[in-house]
Amino acid sequence: MEPSNQESMLGSTLRLARLANRRPRLWLGVFALLAGCTSIGPTTIVADRFDYSAAIADSWKQQTLLNIVKLRYMDLPVFVDVASVVSGYSLQTGVSMNGTVSAANTVQGNFLAAGVQGVYTDRPTITYTPATGQRFVQGLMAPIDPKNIFFMLQSGYAADFLLSMTVESLNGVRNRSTAAGAMREADPAFLRAIALLRDVQAAGAFGMRVEDEKSKGSTAVVLFRREGVPAEIGEKMTEIRRLLKMSLTREEFLLRYSPARGADDELAVNSRSMLQIMGAFASYLEVPEEHIRDHSALPAVASTTAEMQQGALRIHSGKERPAEPYAAVRYRNHWFWVDQGDLTTKRALAAIMLFFTLADTGGKESQPLITIPAQ
Repeated sequence: MEPSNQESMLGSTLRLARLANRRPRLWLGVFALLAGCTSIGPTTIVADRFDYSAAIADSWKQQTLLNIVKLRYMDLPVFVDVASVVSGYSLQTGVSMNGTVSAANTVQGNFLAAGVQGVYTDRPTITYTPATGQRFVQGLMAPIDPKNIFFMLQSGYAADFLLSMTVESLNGVRNRSTAAGAMREADPAFLRAIALLRDVQAAGAFGMRVEDEKSKGSTAVVLFRREGVPAEIGEKMTEIRRLLKMSLTREEFLLRYSPARGADDELAVNSRSMLQIMGAFASYLEVPEEHIRDHSALPAVASTTAEMQQGALRIHSGKERPAEPYAAVRYRNHWFWVDQGDLTTKRALAAIMLFFTLADTGGKESQPLITIPAQ
């Protein structure tokens, strides 16, 4: 190569280098960005954990509400659980740079090109398990253990709220019921007794302990404390015993499951199954008039004065979806929902979801799986 050509090529190379160095901060920023994106796993934990948990909680509320509505229409409740969520991410990045150095006398001149590319993929796989099998049916149909109900009382649930949802009767005194497809109002004595029991509970004069016996297993004992109790609370405990046909002198009562009155030293609890609890909740559903006329849904039972004072549950219905409901589902061309400001009904719906855990409706046997890649 001629010396003049060598000098020209050297000059072009130097010009290309100066061109590449005009924006060093830009290139440093690009490389720093690529280096920072090499590990995306930790940054997804905060968003994914809360987003998925919120989505699962909302769908659980909607599924529970839908099955409650379906029971009012004598339809079969169906539950599908989210068995697993596997979220996979991938990020591919690359940087390319090319250029052309021409001789001094060429037409095209010098050329420099650079490029950055990235491919981000979010591909979650969600597995659903239909709740079926003997264990599920048994958990849905079998009465809840009375011990679990009274343990919830000890954990802070109000007695009138919890017992009105979970028991058919106490010592034969009957609650509001939807047994055999017919709705029956609660006995006034039952409503009065559970209202008084809440006051006694708030005063700390009511409790429970569990005694373990080798021959009988664990036995729950309900306690009514007399010492250090104000006279007003003592009078309420006496009235509770009278209303529920319990001994007026005993302070301890064995907790038993029975639809009828027990012995003098027993408190017979006719606890409900999950299906009965949901059916009782469904009795508070506002069924559209057209569905009452065509007999597609069970008729309503008016709430008593005592129930109205306690704050009756409400599941609303309408043609249009509400703006910001606590939970809303669409069924038979109508929307059914629970208001965001209805604390009583919200608490009841949340309690039903907790009752499912107490009833252990999940099955241990092999279940069919539905795996849906969300792409």
